[in-house]
Parts: sequence; C-alpha cells; structure tokens
Amino acid sequence: MEFRPFTVELRTRFRGVSSRSGVLIRGTDALGTSHWGEYSPFADYSPERAGRWWNAAMEAARGEWPAPVRDSVAVNSIVPEVGPDRARDYATAGGARTAKVKVGGGTLADDAARIEAVADALGAGGAIRIDVNGGWGVDEAVRAIRELDRAARSGGVDGLEYVEQPCESIDDLARLRRMVDVPIAADEAIRIPGSADAVLAADAADVFILKASPLGGVRRALEVADQVAPRPVVIASSMESSVGLAAGIALACALPEEPLACGLGTGMLLATDTVVATLVPEAGRIGFRPMEVTA
Repeated sequence: MEFRPFTVELRTRFRGVSSRSGVLIRGTDALGTSHWGEYSPFADYSPERAGRWWNAAMEAARGEWPAPVRDSVAVNSIVPEVGPDRARDYATAGGARTAKVKVGGGTLADDAARIEAVADALGAGGAIRIDVNGGWGVDEAVRAIRELDRAARSGGVDGLEYVEQPCESIDDLARLRRMVDVPIAADEAIRIPGSADAVLAADAADVFILKASPLGGVRRALEVADQVAPRPVVIASSMESSVGLAAGIALACALPEEPLACGLGTGMLLATDTVVATLVPEAGRIGFRPMEVTA
C-alpha cells in the first residue's frame, strides 16, 4: 500500500478549523485495480473513534464498496453563520433546492434573518433544515425552533424540514421531540458512539444523519441505515477532501431507497483539494466519477 500525507485548505471554518489534514491510502482489489481511501479523523477523536475512520479508509483502498443502485443523489447547500446577503448566495450554490443553515452561534434574531433570506432565495418548493450541533437546552430549543420555523414560512418556504442535533444529549432530544412539531434529526448522537442504538431506544429522532467515515465505512453505514428503516436518512460528509467525500457518495448511491437531500456538497467549501477536479454538485445533484489524485 501507498501512504500520502495531505493538507487541504477550507474556504470557511468548519468545527473551528480552517484546514483538514490526513493520509491518503492507495491499495488494490483482488483484480489488481488501484483504489484510494482517506484517513482524516479530527484531532480530538478518541483512539476508538479514529479506528472507525481507519476501517473506512481501508475499505475504500481495497475497493470493497458495494455496487451502486443509482448514479447520483440530490444535495443540500451549506449556509454558514453569515449575514442575510451572503446567505442568499450560499443557499443556491450548486443548484441546490435544499439548504442546511447553521444556527445557534449568535443571536436568535440573526438566525431568523439568515433563514428568511435563504427561504426567499430558494423560493416556493425549496426546503430548509437547520443545524445546531447540540448547542441548545430543551427550553431554549423550543423557543428557537418555533421562531425559526416562522422565519422560514415568512420567507416563502413551507417551514423547517428538520432540526439537526438541537440538543447534545439523547434524553434531551427525546424530550424536545415531544414538544415541537418540526422533525428532529440526530447527528452527533449517532456519530460519536458509532451506532444508532441509543437514539432508537429513546425514540429520540425522526431523521438519522449517517456519515461513512465516522461509522466505520460504507458497508457499516448501510447496516445502520437498514437498522433505522423506515425512518429517513441523510448521508453527509465530515469535511473530507474529495477522496474521503467519495465514500459518502458511494454510500448514498448504494442505499436501497434514495435518501433525503444529502450533505455531500462540501467540496464547494474546499479552497484546495487532493484531486485535480473537486467533487462538486451540478444542478443540485452529485455522483461519483474517477478522480486523479494529486496529494
């Protein structure tokens, strides 16, 4: 196997970092065909969590992904915590009709203004989902969700599609889910333990966010998707380079049923990459294609 360290720069900060580093791994399958995997866990990951990323990287390098059942999937745009004018531009990037809007880092008024601008940019038929990264308590979440749902409607969109990880704990997610009408999605509550068991046991989510690398690879993530069915899933990236992003695309394209719009448009947030042509969505969809690795 071949190992290549890499660092890529981001256009916008993600989890407090402005670059992503890791190792690309090239291996071969049983027929001698070369494949690339990416190992890029975040610095704060425990050995167990980093080990799942390693398993995912080795699965990719050995060419062990399942066969796809579709060529492409719809993606959401990503709207950072920016002002309304810039939010409009982010909202429709790549032709997306669904936008994931980051909230919770500033004032509720700022969040509402951002969402209203995104709703106006998407227009009728668009969809807005918000991501809180576990930043709210239950009571705060109830107030904020109701206010931001109104902001989406006032901007011309039919309310919030869902709220991603509004509270940190699974117990709080379960409690909140019974207090609001907007669906609740679990991300960190699945990604950190590497399983959906606790979320399912608490009946704490309506939507499940699945990420190939943190869960241990495409095949492992497919097992989780099967476990949570018929609840909807969203396949998302972990801000990898295009080599790692390809695993998410492989996962989304192998699901028996097409998922909700996926968080796989993160290539648009890369200032530099590990491949000649970054994997980015076109007309609101993304698919896998051969990549020329440069790292």
